[in-house]
Amino acid sequence: MVKLRLKRCGRKQAVYRIVAIDCRFRREGRDLRKVGFYDPIKNQTYLNVPVILYFLEKGAQPTGTVQDILNKAEIKK
Repeated sequence: MVKLRLKRCGRKQAVYRIVAIDCRFRREGRDLRKVGFYDPIKNQTYLNVPVILYFLEKGAQPTGTVQDILNKAEIKK
């Protein structure tokens, strides 16, 4: 099963990539595709909307935090 979840980047300040990843892989594991970026400190997001919609149509499940980010950006399945 494919999930859309956050992958931590950055050492001192937490910055996250939004990735499509197989649910059996760990958080920093090998991802299928990078689909976005989230910086909670500066409250910035970048989303590749066509790719996110593609994965959602194929049955990918977003985690709770990613679902909140998608709702804020008004991206619906």
